[in-house]
Amino acid sequence: MMRTLLFIFSLLFSAFIGLAHAEEFLDPAIAFKGSARALDGQTIEVSFDIAKGYYLYRDKFRFAAEDGSVQFGTPVFPKGKEKTDENFGKVEVYYKSVQIRLPVERNSSGPLPLKLKLTSQGCADAGVCYPPQSQSVSLELPDPAAAPSAASAGEGDESGMIAGTLKHAGFWANLAFFFVAGLGLALTPCVFPMIPILSGIIAGQGHKISHARGFALSLAYVLGMAVTYAAAGVAAGLSGTLLSAALQNAWVLGAFALVFVVLSFSMFGFYELQLPTALQSKLSEESGHLQGGRGIGVFLMGALSALIVGPCVAAPLAGALLYIGQTGDAVLGGTALFVMALGMGMPLLAVGLAGGSLLPRTGPWMEGVKKAFGVLLLATAVWLVSPVIPPVAQMLAWAALLIIPAIYLHALDPLPPHAKGWHRFWKGIGIVMLLTGAALLIGALAGGRDPLQPLAALRGQAVAAEQKHLPFERVASLAELDARIAAAGKPVMLDFYADWCVSCKEMERFTFTDPAVQAKLAGFTLLQADVTANTADDKALLARFGLFGPPGIMFFDKNGQEIKSVRVVGFQEAAVFLKNIQRTMTAG
Repeated sequence: MMRTLLFIFSLLFSAFIGLAHAEEFLDPAIAFKGSARALDGQTIEVSFDIAKGYYLYRDKFRFAAEDGSVQFGTPVFPKGKEKTDENFGKVEVYYKSVQIRLPVERNSSGPLPLKLKLTSQGCADAGVCYPPQSQSVSLELPDPAAAPSAASAGEGDESGMIAGTLKHAGFWANLAFFFVAGLGLALTPCVFPMIPILSGIIAGQGHKISHARGFALSLAYVLGMAVTYAAAGVAAGLSGTLLSAALQNAWVLGAFALVFVVLSFSMFGFYELQLPTALQSKLSEESGHLQGGRGIGVFLMGALSALIVGPCVAAPLAGALLYIGQTGDAVLGGTALFVMALGMGMPLLAVGLAGGSLLPRTGPWMEGVKKAFGVLLLATAVWLVSPVIPPVAQMLAWAALLIIPAIYLHALDPLPPHAKGWHRFWKGIGIVMLLTGAALLIGALAGGRDPLQPLAALRGQAVAAEQKHLPFERVASLAELDARIAAAGKPVMLDFYADWCVSCKEMERFTFTDPAVQAKLAGFTLLQADVTANTADDKALLARFGLFGPPGIMFFDKNGQEIKSVRVVGFQEAAVFLKNIQRTMTAG
């Protein structure tokens, strides 16, 4: 009797498991969600969201207009993944998502409503394949005469051209290009602060530093930076959101700045940063020339620096992210970003390699060098928190950072009767620092708020005319942006800005204040999207234009259509920017 009950129970249990297994497979309409949007009057982008554990065959896609009103050209497919399939042998398939560009051959002008029939076929990794599935989507093609075609949309857009280079150039040519691009970005304002960070780490080693040790420390730092750029870049390309933008807030920046303050105080001799004696001796027994724990710490410092110190988007970075987002090819895109970060790290490796010869071995000079790097680390800390503190606090911090070291350089002390050349040189440096710090202090107390022109407030109205800024109108959401563009009735320029974006502030100070630029933009409606807070509306505005972060500038003609060929990503000097404005007038 017991055996019979056990047999019946096992049959019921097996049936239950079988039913549960059968319910695991999704309905094809849920597993493969298709959609379509018009990129312009002659191009459609078809997208499929593919559930986890499922895939679609590349060669099984079919597209047709249900009313036969238009014909389609050859679809442009991204690179898929090779798979040996039980049904069709070696095939190319897509996981997660796929975007297909579909050229439209049409004979009529004006807006064209269209009902598109999408046919696809896919399988589940667990072993179930579906028959071909069809679904209908509706969209409207805009007038081809009102907007440039998608094929030419990126011709003048540097990031678009870089994305195209990744698609069509060879693997090694791509890596060479991005390495050279990294070298070009190495001394930009978003990367330059990493030099005092690494220099301070090397100087903190004191007399123990050597060529090999300095290079090993800098290599650990650069590898941390490169791995982070690659990983964060791939995540941004696939998600459409730049991770570093989320870290530009008072808490994160303040905590990172506090790390530099702690490091700098150790260089001033207030305390020594080291592990407990027992743990330190154990590590020294097991480590080689570069201690493992210390190497990991420098690696992590490089990783954090990449995320927090350099969040601005330059054209090579934007191009790689655009390529990853369009094709889903994280391997090539991530490798390109890794190599670009190595190029950016070349000056840092040079700093490390030269550390053994540039830094004195022993004696009071070494202490002086450590204190100098302590001041540089404090300057980096002030620079980091500048976007999240009031301008007056910035000016007071810079004033203190200049005046106090100037006193230690004997700026206020008389020189000895027989002072040597170096004594006179450093006293001169001290006097310059003292005067600059005093100007910042006086300017802050007089109402000035520009660290580069601290005494501007004392010069009255003359400076106001001299520093005329563009009269931007702020837009905070997509609905507000669309309403402002529709009501403009003339060309529009949209600028993406953030308080933490160094390149944005470069554009404001050096490009937008140029009289020739201002004269050319006199006939434009000037809009600005401030994405400092990285809110949901900010992300939606960035996503609307395929941007991963500021700076980015878009131009629209008087009909409200974006002129995509003249997009600007990253900093542009006034002369180059003027040419872009001129091109908008020709295109519009």
